[in-house]
Amino acid sequence: MEVDFFKGIIPPIATPIDENERVDEKALRRHVDFVIKGGVSGILAFGSNSEFYMMDKEEQETVLDIIMDQTAGRVPVYMGVGAIRTKACVELARMGKEKGCAAVSVLQPMFLKPTEDELYTHFSTIAESLEGLPMLLYNNPGRTGYGLSQDLVERLSHDNRNIIGMKDSSGDITQTEEFIRRGRDIGFRVMCGKDTLIFAGLCVGAVGAVCCTANFLPELVCSIYSKFAAGDYSGSREAQFVLNPIRLQMDKSSFPVAMKDYGNILGLDLGKPFLPNKPSTDQQIKGLKKVLIEYGYLKEEL
Repeated sequence: MEVDFFKGIIPPIATPIDENERVDEKALRRHVDFVIKGGVSGILAFGSNSEFYMMDKEEQETVLDIIMDQTAGRVPVYMGVGAIRTKACVELARMGKEKGCAAVSVLQPMFLKPTEDELYTHFSTIAESLEGLPMLLYNNPGRTGYGLSQDLVERLSHDNRNIIGMKDSSGDITQTEEFIRRGRDIGFRVMCGKDTLIFAGLCVGAVGAVCCTANFLPELVCSIYSKFAAGDYSGSREAQFVLNPIRLQMDKSSFPVAMKDYGNILGLDLGKPFLPNKPSTDQQIKGLKKVLIEYGYLKEEL
């Protein structure tokens, strides 16, 4: 199975909405063009920062149609799946396949805390339903309350040959490295899911990263990967050092609103988050602007 396309920097694409919480098609199309122009290697629809959990299946289908049409084959599009029920995940995953996505990325079920046997059945059932379409695991313990173990990932990837890789958002570089080590015999590909660890992930063998910051500073984020790939390790690390304070400032807002705040500050017109989330406080907006000014991405207001 061809897996080389799964690499580089992939943003979990922001979902712009209007004042009535309807998808803003024009803004979404503009944003797709913006990140592609910025050098991204792919687009993830319905990542955590895309606010997938706020959209029903019909809304997701609308968003995916727009993304697929606007992308027009320029970069691979990945379908993020984050439902709790296995049957619902299968339906969403099949929608991604029918729409022409390059792969499907599946988050472990939220709210529940399944056993390893239950998780194995869950992911294997989804993989089998895709009839050979590449599938990715998405490990995000911070949002689900538990992580995917190294043993489980190794078993799933060796038993289901269309499970070709994963996004690891554990923030544990040893964990990321072990996922890579245990899967290297079958070419299992791992992406880092923490924007502050892109360089570190590449150093231990990650093939890239899924980064929310690539929504508003795609050139900077992509330079971490491109410099590393070109052998400019010092330049890659320095780009990472520029990105880190920008990313860390986001943690002072509630998840995931700061990504849209940054985009709006930079003129990208990403709209507000879905309720109950609200834009950051005025004080936090000042903090976001301050770090952008410090690193030269925004002019200081007179």
